[in-house]
Order: sequence, then structure tokens, then C-alpha cells
Amino acid sequence: MRSADRSVTDGGRHSKRREQPPAATLNGRGDSYKWIVLSNTTLAVLLATLDASITLIAMPDIFRGIHLDPLQSGNSFYLLWMILGFLIVSSVLVVSLGRLGDMFGRVRIYNLGFVIYTLASLILAVDWLDGRAGATFLIVFRVVQGIGAAFLLANSAAIVTDAFPSNQRGMALGINNIVGVSGTFVGLVLGGILAPIDWRLVFLISVPVGLFGTVWAYLKLEELSSPRRARIDWAGNLLFATGLISMMVSVTYGIRPYGRSATGWGNPVTDGLLAGGLACLLAFAVLERRVADPMFKLPLFRIRAFTFGTLSTFLSAVARGGLMFMLIIWLQGIWLPLHGYNFSETPLWAGIYILPLTFGMLLAGPASGYLSDRFGARPFATSGMIGAALSFGLLTLLPIDFPYPVFALVLALNGISMGMFASPNRAAVMNSLPPSDRGAGGGMNQTFQNSAQVLSVGVFFTLMVLGLSTDLPGALSSGLTAHGVSSAGAHEIAGLPSISILFAAFLGYNPLAHLAGKSLLKGLSPSNRAIVTGRSFLPHLISAPFEKGLHEAFFFAIAACLVAAAASLMRGGRYRDESGDAVL
Repeated sequence: MRSADRSVTDGGRHSKRREQPPAATLNGRGDSYKWIVLSNTTLAVLLATLDASITLIAMPDIFRGIHLDPLQSGNSFYLLWMILGFLIVSSVLVVSLGRLGDMFGRVRIYNLGFVIYTLASLILAVDWLDGRAGATFLIVFRVVQGIGAAFLLANSAAIVTDAFPSNQRGMALGINNIVGVSGTFVGLVLGGILAPIDWRLVFLISVPVGLFGTVWAYLKLEELSSPRRARIDWAGNLLFATGLISMMVSVTYGIRPYGRSATGWGNPVTDGLLAGGLACLLAFAVLERRVADPMFKLPLFRIRAFTFGTLSTFLSAVARGGLMFMLIIWLQGIWLPLHGYNFSETPLWAGIYILPLTFGMLLAGPASGYLSDRFGARPFATSGMIGAALSFGLLTLLPIDFPYPVFALVLALNGISMGMFASPNRAAVMNSLPPSDRGAGGGMNQTFQNSAQVLSVGVFFTLMVLGLSTDLPGALSSGLTAHGVSSAGAHEIAGLPSISILFAAFLGYNPLAHLAGKSLLKGLSPSNRAIVTGRSFLPHLISAPFEKGLHEAFFFAIAACLVAAAASLMRGGRYRDESGDAVL
């Protein structure tokens, strides 16, 4: 079997390497094996990302099913952790599990993830508790489900990279990555369809699919890497987990009101968690330079393609992560009610109206991944981030009550741009890694992406709340008194935290009817009560304050995309290490 010399390029440096045939061929497997790998890992990534969002639209039905009002004082904890708990735990564990895959076998760790994920999904579907106990049960096993998802996400890209030759990885990782990213938006629609039938179906639907994936993986996947046993970095794992969890929990406190402030930034608990998390991560960085077998392989950052690819991954996820929440609130809180939809119907229709973004990703992702195999990642990834910045700019130009065809075109542009970026960028990152470190490096890249999404939610909500809190109280107060609400009652309703009104709209509740209470609206005439609790009253009142906050959030996203484009441009030329040797 002949091998040929190839030149490996890392930002201008060249060295000779011996090109080897694909691992699947060397091990006597037919060409079909790599497609089995791609199919199974893509199913796993789809399940993991779909379940990160499927509960968002299903949340009203879930809370009704366990007889808990998430908007009552003291219950916001359950709401926020139901939304973010899955993402937080998968962000924290994915690096460690990628490292374990390098040490004990990527397929072994990956297969275990399918088992954990499927069992957790089954247990979630049989929650028999009510109230806060029922919510706690769901949060705990959502975290367990997130652990299973982390096992899958940490090793799927490395398994695909092992199975495909480098000149096909862009296409393969493009399909794998884009199906995963689009799964976040597909979950919105699926949750909206299943939850009204029975909220347990939101979790139960993952069980047969997860069981099928588990059996398929155990029967068909084989280890192509060479596991390299090493000591587990317990201290590093503990510092990293503590630091990242502390910072992400501070985000959940930061978007809740504190005292007279519209947000929780300035709350001693928020600031303490943030400072403690940063201290732990700094100590972690120092420790990882001194231990023999570190969890976080800092020398990988000497690889230019890996460093700038991971940085652009982080920034693109910061821009994209909060977008979904802003679009949902925009549609559910304003646009859909103004166009005749009842608040209770808005969760499902919000997911449906966002689908052009998903279609754009599915169209551009595999195509750009395939083309990047021939022409390199840099032109596609950089152009994708510039296109994403343009799409955010176009969103700021739309009126709050927009014509839907224009909105759909802008969403499609955003999806195409994100797809153009994501697939080539992931392939370039994985191609740059030595084979023995693909699990750890892929996990590091995934951690930056997942943690950026949580950070993005905090930033977007904070900017939105700050924009609303300036003008919303006055608009509410004057609008309510003009329709017969007493000054005291209008002042009380206007004093409600802006985040509560956003969450009410997000959950598909009629915000005023749900939050104001019957006593404050009791003295109104039937006509005024119908107006105040109608579909168009609140959307008209909050449109101007909402637009201000929305634009601030989108301007932040534009900045993140442009910096990501610059980072992508600095990744250097095409980098491939086809022999398995690292170029550091």
C-alpha cells in the first residue's frame, strides 16, 4: 500500500509528512463504515442539541402538568434552571469527557453517553411529583440528561474525524455540526407540537430514538483511535467545574431583578459567584501548566488554526446563543398577538416562523463543508461571520411589526451565514489536532461553544431588560390609567420586573392577565377589561421599549460576529496533519 508525501501548512510553516490511507481502510473496513459513523454520531448530536431547546416551547405545558406557576415569587429559580441547567452541565463536562475518550477509548465513552441519555429521558417522562418537588425532580434529571449529552458531544466529532480522510472531513463534520445546530431550532417546533398533547411526550420521544442509537452504536462502532492511558487530573477537573459552574450560575442571578435594580448585576451573590468563578479558572490555568497529564491541554493553543478557530467558535456562539430567545419573545410577545394569535398558541407558531433560519443552516452547512475540503476553511468561515453581522444589522432595520416575508429572508440569510461558518470552522479545528488529542481538543472547542451560549443568554437578556426598564414602566402606567385602571393599580403593575413580563410572553401567557391579578382589574368596565387583557394592548405598549432593548442586543451580536470574522481570518492557511504528527 503506497503512501505519498504531503506538505503540512500551519500559517506559513511547512514540513514533510507521510500521507496515510484512511483509518477505516487500514483496518480492513469498507468505505461504508465511515457513513455508519457519520449517521450514528449525527443522530446523537441531533438528540443532544434538540433536547437543549425542546423544553423551551413546552415549558407552559410542563409547569401546568406539575401544577406550578413559574412566574410566582420564588419560582423563577425553577424556570431558569429548567432552561439553562442542561446547557450548563454539558458545558462543564465536555472537556473532561473528551479527555477520557482519548485515555480510555472514544467509542466506549460515547456509547456510555447514549445509555445515560436514554435512561434519563425515560425517568423524566415518569415524574409523578407535583409543585416544587416535581420541578426539582425534572431539573435533577435534566442535569443527568445533560451529562449523557456531554458524553455524546465530547467524542462525536473526534470519532467522525478518525473515520474520514482529511479531504472529506469538512463535508462530514459539516453535516454533523449543522444538523446539531439546527436541532436547537427543530426542538422548538417539536416541543410545541408534543407538549399540548402531553408534556411527558417531550421527554418520552427521545427514549426509542436513544435506545435505537445505543444498540446501533454498540453493534457497529469500533475504536479507530489508540487510547493512551494517563492519570486523571482530579484537581484540574474540580477547579474547572467549580469555576465554570460559578460563572454560569452568576448569569442566572444576573438576569433576575435585585432590590430596585432591573437586573441582578450588583447583587453580592452574583458578584461573588462571578469573582469566585474567575479565581477558580485562573487557578486552573496555572495548575494545568504544571501537572503531567492535564485535563485542558494548553499546548494545543500553540496550533494557530486551533486557537483562532476556537476563538471564532466562542464568538459566533455568543452572537447566536441569545438570538433564539430574542426571536421567540419578539414573536410571542408582540408580533403573533398583533396578527391574531392567542397567547397560548404563540409558542408553537414562534417555532414554526423561525424555521427559515434552520433551513438556511441545513442548506449552507454541508455545502460549505464540502467546498472547504477543496478550498480551505478561511474564506467560508470568515464570509459567514460577515454575513451573520449583516443579517443582525438588517434585523435592526425591521419595524417591530414587520412584514413576514422580509423577516423570513433575513432569518434565512442568518442561517446561511452561520452554516457557512460552522461547518468549515469545525473541520479546520479538528483537522489541526493531533489524532491522540482529538477528544480533548474537540471537547475544548465544544466547551467554548456551549459556555458561550449560556453567556449569550445572560448578555442578551441583560441588554433587553435594561432597554425595557427605562421606558416600559411609564408606558404601562399611562396606558393602564387611560383605560380605567386606578393610579395605584397602574403603578403596581408598572412596577413589575421587566424580566417577568418577558418570561410571561416567552411562556405563552397573556402577561397582563397573568401577572396583574384579578383584583387590580376587577373595577374595570367589561370593554376596558377586554382591551387591557386583549391580544394587542400590551404589544402596542411595549413595542417602543422592546425595540430599544432588542437593538442593543443585536448591536452586541454584530460586534461579536465581526470580531469572530477577524479571528477566522487570522487562522492562517490550510492546515492538515495527515500522518498524525502534531505541528505545534
